[in-house]
Parts: sequence; structure tokens; C-alpha cells
Amino acid sequence: MNHKTIEEKLEFVKKDKLFLSVSGILFLLVTAFGFYDYYTPEWRSYQSEFRDLVDEKFGPERAASIPAGLQQTYVPELNVADRCITCHQGAEWKGLENAPQPFRTHPTEILEKHPISKYGCTTCHGGQGYATEMQAAHGFVEHWEKPLLGKELGEFYVMSDKKALMQMNCNSCHRYDKQTKGADDINRAKQLVMEKGCRACHVINGRGGTVGPDLTFEGEKSPEQFNYERIKGFKSEFSWQVAHLKNPKELVPESVMPNFNFSSADAQALAMLVMSWKKANVPIDYIPGHNFRDIPTQEEKEKEERMLKGPGAFFVKKNCFVCHSVSTLGIEAAAQIGPDLALAVEDVQSRFGRTLDDFLARPTGTMEVVLSTMITLTEEERKEAIEKLRHAYELKQKELK
Repeated sequence: MNHKTIEEKLEFVKKDKLFLSVSGILFLLVTAFGFYDYYTPEWRSYQSEFRDLVDEKFGPERAASIPAGLQQTYVPELNVADRCITCHQGAEWKGLENAPQPFRTHPTEILEKHPISKYGCTTCHGGQGYATEMQAAHGFVEHWEKPLLGKELGEFYVMSDKKALMQMNCNSCHRYDKQTKGADDINRAKQLVMEKGCRACHVINGRGGTVGPDLTFEGEKSPEQFNYERIKGFKSEFSWQVAHLKNPKELVPESVMPNFNFSSADAQALAMLVMSWKKANVPIDYIPGHNFRDIPTQEEKEKEERMLKGPGAFFVKKNCFVCHSVSTLGIEAAAQIGPDLALAVEDVQSRFGRTLDDFLARPTGTMEVVLSTMITLTEEERKEAIEKLRHAYELKQKELK
């Protein structure tokens, strides 16, 4: 019995030795792979390929001058540290305009105004500047909210201009430009904000109404602050903004925001603009014209001053003109959101089955929100509004005769 037990123990020791030997070999292999991976990072192969490319195109002397190892651009003014040029070594070279990425020359007309030494790379392009592997550097990793705003993401969101998303970062410095060269989608979005009178309900850049939420720093919101329950497909902040702009009530049933029937391209452009509105800590030297305010144009100022001196001044002072024209009193709305108030007497009757006096005393729908938040009327002001609207209607009737 004891002899059998000894044999069993010897067999166990043999198996134990085999297990330890295999484990040791596996540990050595994993350790060796770790060292190999550490000393042969992905960027080394890119640098080797770049030297071969330069050697072939410009000769061995130029190739020998290429710096090796990790490369970094640090911009203290923007608190930006980028290692992108570790792989994108040809960004500032002439003659590599048609080279494959990551070796291609950056478009020179952009670098002339935005040198890498002053702006870095991620300031405009997005991505994770301190990363040293492509996937991580391009920002397509969990919990990183600033991915590379390039072709890959543009294709994912089915953008007509695959690189348009980068315009969000352009607007950090060009926020108060009326037009920004090269930012066609952002320019279109700014035009839509004016045409659709978004300021009638929203504060934007410190100016506007209070019916809807203040959008001045809408881009500061984190993705977790949005409700994605009604979003179809990929759930992201950009997807939410686009879907909301295309059909506000579908995402927020209690919303009083009208459906402007935006095309997909317009909704995407507006989503980019809204997401670009952040508290950018940008030095004044980076702001075109050193302008930190959204200033009305001279034409807008002159038009408002002219209307303030006319018979419809009441509707300018009470901000009714933001949404509504009163054509017979010389009031022209910046955005024709609501109907011409020169026809309010009959329009209210036909749409609501109520008199103008009764409706202004007990408004419903969007006007209930507007008249309780943004345009509050005293009893005397309500009577004055009714009187002026009746006069405007009489003038309209004379025009139609």
C-alpha cells in the first residue's frame, strides 16, 4: 500500500515538473514578445518606410538627415503636446504631395496660416496627441471623446464631404467670423441660423430669446447628457443633434421647436456648428481680427434703428420682430418664422377660432411659452398691441382694395 503511494507521488512530481516547465517556457515567450513589442513599436516601421521613400526620391543624404525616435510638438499657448509627426514625418516636406499616408505633405496653403509649431496637429484634426500607436493616436478608443475628424469618421456618418467634421475645430477660433474660408459647411450652418431665426428662441453667443435652451456653450455637454432611447442606429452626440434638428418632437415630444424640414446635409452642418460652441481657451492672437463677440452687422443695426423710429416701434421694443413682420407698419422680420402680424386679426380667428383679444389674454401653443417667458405684456401693453394690430390690419385691407 505504501509502495503504491510512493509511485503515485513520483508520478505527481513528474506532472508537476512538466507543468512548471511548460509554464516557464510560456512565460519566457510572453516576456520575449513583450520586449520585442516594446523595442519594435509600430512607429519604427513607419519611420523606416519613410527613410526608404526619401532615399529613393531625394537620395541617401536627405534620408540620413531624418530624425529618428519619438517626435513631439509642444504648444504651451494651447497646452497641446502632439506626437503625430512621429509617423507623419513628411507633413512639412515639399515634393511628397502625392505620397501615401502617413508620409504625404500637408496642404501648404493651410500650413502657411496654421503652422504646426503654433497650432500642433490635434488642435485642428482631433485625435489623441500623446499616443504613439495609430489606433490610439487617431482617438478611436473607449472613453476618448475627441477622435480624429477625418475621412474615416466622415464616411461612418455618411457625410457628403468626408473631411467636413474638422470644421468643428476650425470654428473654435473662427466662431465669430461671418464667413470662414474653407469651412463651407460651418458657413452654411451660420447662414441657416440667420435665415431660420434661431435667436428668436435661443441665446446664441450671448444674444437671443429664452424660449429654448441657451446654446452659447452647447458643445460643452458630454455625450452622457443626451437621451439616446429614441435614436435609431449608432448612438452618439452627433447622431442625436442631427436627428433632433431633422425632427425635434421625435426626440423631445414636449419640444415647441418647429420642424424646419432640414435636409440631411443641412442638419449635419448645423450639428457641427452647435457642437463647435465650446468654452475655447484660445489666446487672442489666435482669434481672427481679435474679435471675441458676435457683433450685429452694420446693415442689421441700421435696419433696427430705422424700424425703431417708425409706426411699428412697439413690436421692435418688445422683440416681436424677431419672428414676425408687421408689413403695413414697416416691420420686417430677420427670419420669417411666424405669420405677418398685419393679418393677425383674421389669422387668429381662422386658426384658433378665437378673437385676437381673447387669444392674447389666454395664448396657447408656442405663443403661450413666448408670452410667458420672453415677451411679457402688462395689461396696458396688451391693449396697445391689440390696437396697433387692428390698425395694421385696416391698412392691409386698404392695400388689398
